[in-house]
Amino acid sequence: MPNIVMSDYDYILSKNAKTLVKKKEYHTRKSSVWRNLFIALVILFLFLPIFVLVLFSFNQSEMNIVFTGFTTEWYDRMWKNAELMDAFRNTLFIAVASTIISTVLGTLAAVGLKKFKFFGRTFINNLIYIPIVISEIVLGLALLAVFSLTQVELGLWSVLIAHITFSTPFVINSVRSVLFSIPDSVEEAAEDLGASRWQTFFRVTLPLLKPGIYSGAILAFTLSLDDVVVSYFTAGPGTNTLPLYIYSIIKTGITPDVNALTTLMLLVTILLLFASYYIRSHENIKARLSGLFRSRRVGRSKTT
Repeated sequence: MPNIVMSDYDYILSKNAKTLVKKKEYHTRKSSVWRNLFIALVILFLFLPIFVLVLFSFNQSEMNIVFTGFTTEWYDRMWKNAELMDAFRNTLFIAVASTIISTVLGTLAAVGLKKFKFFGRTFINNLIYIPIVISEIVLGLALLAVFSLTQVELGLWSVLIAHITFSTPFVINSVRSVLFSIPDSVEEAAEDLGASRWQTFFRVTLPLLKPGIYSGAILAFTLSLDDVVVSYFTAGPGTNTLPLYIYSIIKTGITPDVNALTTLMLLVTILLLFASYYIRSHENIKARLSGLFRSRRVGRSKTT
């Protein structure tokens, strides 16, 4: 084996290369540390208010200023606060009812605007964006004027109609974004195979629209759950929702029983998110397994 003699020039080059590699690794580690620190600060900025809310739901003091001690009595007193629970029941009823109705109306409207041609369709498509981009205080005043003109009594049902009004456009846009991604050839193929329009809609179009329908329903529920401005203009004297109740006691101070209720709502939301993630992951696993079994069956049929 011949001897390999390294010249001084090659030695200097290798030494400089090692130095450059070390500097690059150092800068990479340094940038990684700063990047992780920045991500941690952003997460802390986003979730610190939620952590403080949960923490003060266990506070012994009635004032949310200083944490004086740990207690769970507010979770028991929460159920005894009749005004708070009435407001929560009203909010939950309005949110669920408006979500169901706006999801059905929004899905049908999105399909109708996409499938059928009629006079003024372009104008209506552009008109749908107005409740989305308009200020909430303007929308609340407009709805109040309509209710006064039609002599509709302000109360729980007027709030429900108002929530359906501003939630439906969000559902339409959510469903329509998925609908435009579906090629027309899919529905045409179903009709060519003998399916009627209703069968095509319920067995082909509607399953493909599920992501848009789910996202629109979640958005409508969230918007209805925390709405203050529109509910303030359309609610009657005897009607109260949870956001309006919290808004009315801000001046006197929010008690920890409100924090306890919102903490439970936060816990239920997190559980629902994990459940939806679990369902989606299992659906993906089932789809992959069914595709694998189908490919194996096709391979076996070809070999035979």
